[in-house]
Amino acid sequence: MIDLSPAQSTTLLERVLTSPESRTLDVKRVSGKMVQKALETLCAFANTDGGVLALGIDDPAKAKGAQRIYGVQENPEAVDELQRKVLTQFNPPISGIRFMRLACTLRSEQAGHVVLVQVGKSQLVHSIVDNGTWTRLDASNREMSAPAIADLAYQRGVRSAASELVPVNLGLLDTPTWHAFVAARGLKTGTMAEQLQRIGLADTVAGELRPTRAAVLLFAHEPGSLLAAYDSRADIRLMVYSGKTAAPGAVPNLRKTPLTIRGPLIDQIDDAVKAVLRELEEGLTLASSGFKTRHVYPERVVKEAIVNAVIHRDYRLNRDIFVRIFDDRIEVESPGTFPGNITAGNIARTGSKARNPLIVQNLREFPAAPNIDAGEGVKMMFAEMAAAKLYPPQYSQNTETAVESVTVTLLNLARPSMWDVVSDWIDREGPIVNSKLREISGLDTLAASKQLRSWVVQGVLVALPAASRQQASYTKPELLAGPGDSLSLGLDNETEQTEKLF
Repeated sequence: MIDLSPAQSTTLLERVLTSPESRTLDVKRVSGKMVQKALETLCAFANTDGGVLALGIDDPAKAKGAQRIYGVQENPEAVDELQRKVLTQFNPPISGIRFMRLACTLRSEQAGHVVLVQVGKSQLVHSIVDNGTWTRLDASNREMSAPAIADLAYQRGVRSAASELVPVNLGLLDTPTWHAFVAARGLKTGTMAEQLQRIGLADTVAGELRPTRAAVLLFAHEPGSLLAAYDSRADIRLMVYSGKTAAPGAVPNLRKTPLTIRGPLIDQIDDAVKAVLRELEEGLTLASSGFKTRHVYPERVVKEAIVNAVIHRDYRLNRDIFVRIFDDRIEVESPGTFPGNITAGNIARTGSKARNPLIVQNLREFPAAPNIDAGEGVKMMFAEMAAAKLYPPQYSQNTETAVESVTVTLLNLARPSMWDVVSDWIDREGPIVNSKLREISGLDTLAASKQLRSWVVQGVLVALPAASRQQASYTKPELLAGPGDSLSLGLDNETEQTEKLF
């Protein structure tokens, strides 16, 4: 149990009392019955986006302000029991759960304590022993069905569709790509079937040897066509637009016919990178002015964005990868959500997590491997964009569509030098307002407003809800992306990180 200072306790308690119960915040009075409900909440937080459970606080619908503070003094034995059970009742165990004690004045005006229990978004899927698997809704917990648990396992990367066996004839994988792989991998003995089985790319089902989906993706001439029978896709679609948006309607604003890129993954990556770079080298005539512009992204960044889309996509989903080129940016959209505990907010620090280990491990064995499997690719993208004086890669996750996806956007815009200062200030101090930007940059009120609106349009800032334009404040979108982001880092300052949770 971590004891926080009086100042820290006051700040966090005020945040709890002024924040509604939500996907990332729950409050409970302490009683004997509380323990089981608290375990359900912690399990749900770990299986969703992380969060904070405040113990000793009444429901906001039953009281207001300080009248909600009953403290853990109501039943300290229940808190002790909860601390014991979080170590034994989760399967698999949930790591990184933190108990923090806040000194406060109770509703009775006696001195007491509230306890915050902090848990981050997990890389795994957790259950409570003899009490099911739970997920977090807007302000409550729900026990998950078996299909929902399986779906979450795929989303987190606990299960990979690429590792599953498919009834595809092995002869369709006996291609020049397979032979190049065998030579590079040093597979000198045995039949093709034996070699595939030896490296985990095939197995026997009812006496029949079947390849994994990864093997089909890696070696078949047209894996997308073979896997279409199983409601999944494996191709890349390149779309080049005129302007800065994809205009809706019967006639899309495409500059040319979309290009479908097929083939084994090693060829898909190479062909997609070459096609995109070819488009960028040609330059674009801006739709609004007729001015010829050139895209200036570092080549390594473009390649890494495509490689990541291919190797980390969710191959059970029936949707292609889309690469979209606009006048001012490139978007690479990959089917599936962020795997593990990765979010838009922490991906720059933690890098990517392999959703499909079989694909990652075997792609690196090709003669000209597109990946080195070192986990540093995303960090390189941020460093290269910064070195080129461009805005950092913008990651977003879309779960509101029929097929969920992750998109990385590369902006073809040189960032003003003040952006580095503003970005650092937001990371350290929180949302920025017009007056603070004027203080930092020396801009006048109108120029500061225009700059803030420009950053919003570019997607590097988002405006927070405000009563009026004069009270508007802005933050970086990744700081809103997932309240459990900071919990996977081995925190030195628990209070600072907890404040970001709600």
